Amino acid sequence: MAGTGGPGIQDMLNRLSASDFRRRFRLTEKDKAYIRDKGWDTVRRHAYDLIGKRLAPAAIPNDGRQTPMRGHPVFIAQHATATCCRGCLYKWHRIPPGAALTQAQQDYVIALILAWLARQMQ
Repeated sequence: MAGTGGPGIQDMLNRLSASDFRRRFRLTEKDKAYIRDKGWDTVRRHAYDLIGKRLAPAAIPNDGRQTPMRGHPVFIAQHATATCCRGCLYKWHRIPPGAALTQAQQDYVIALILAWLARQMQ
């Protein structure tokens, strides 16, 4: 199972859950079954791949529209955790746009996504 993240991750998840918009996101039974079937290691690999391609680059041509609202549990988690675009990443996490995400920033985003997914799986 995925880790629940450290205190900073849990504090951020609590802050996000106070947002009317962010707290409306929930995994469907199909999403939960996907996580159970594929396992946490695969979901983590998918998250790193999706973040690396869609959020980490310095310039994202379709920023603000690059993350679908459905189709993969990571996409849902990105909206719930405000890691869906560089604008939300800055507003909620103070990670500025215009520069590629560092490995530490990507690790933070993935930890947040996995912690949110773990909460949803409970």
